[in-house]
Amino acid sequence: MAESVLLLNQVCKSYAAGTPAETQVLFDIDLTVAQGEFAALIGPSGSGKSTLLNIIGLLDRPSSGRLFMTGKETSQLDEDSLTQLRGHAIGFVFQSHYLLTAFTATENVMMPMLMQAGRPDDAMRERAQSLLAQVGLTNWQDNLVGNMSGGQQQRVAIARALALNPPLILADEPTGNLDTKSTDAIFELMREVNRRQKTTFLMVTHNMDLARRCDRTIELVDGRIVTR
Repeated sequence: MAESVLLLNQVCKSYAAGTPAETQVLFDIDLTVAQGEFAALIGPSGSGKSTLLNIIGLLDRPSSGRLFMTGKETSQLDEDSLTQLRGHAIGFVFQSHYLLTAFTATENVMMPMLMQAGRPDDAMRERAQSLLAQVGLTNWQDNLVGNMSGGQQQRVAIARALALNPPLILADEPTGNLDTKSTDAIFELMREVNRRQKTTFLMVTHNMDLARRCDRTIELVDGRIVTR
């Protein structure tokens, strides 16, 4: 059996805890995602998907329960340790890609490495350009991303998410702003990365066609996992 990259045990999340306005959003979430899996997270609006994704991405803490990332239990980690673990273990791809449009594709992909090391070097540039080649953008590596199409920008975002070779990619509606042709191309690119590098993907999507093409579908309804 493949080693787990992500494990959640009895995770709950409440807001305004201990007050009359307390609202529980997640209930007893048990979830394991294995190395090399490509899983879809689906559910209606208001089901708790964004809250769950923020907890999995180590951007928020659960109110109770335990989360293990690459085998490391996270509840006792301080903020600096969480930031360090997040930087090494997780890559993010968003619907709005959050690229720096005044910078080139290469410079954008270098950003996670630059934030880690503090100053650019030739090895970073070579790594960035190698990743851009993997996503089919060698001819665009020196172009400003503000001059690129939406599909090309999302390819840059995927390359950036891979910059530090994380074991887990969290993709939040990565094709939500793209046309049908670009949606299919981006999905197949992520699947190819998944197959080639054994990178684990957890993709939030409302696109049921894409969800059916994943290894499995995790459905969240009213803060509870109903299908896993």
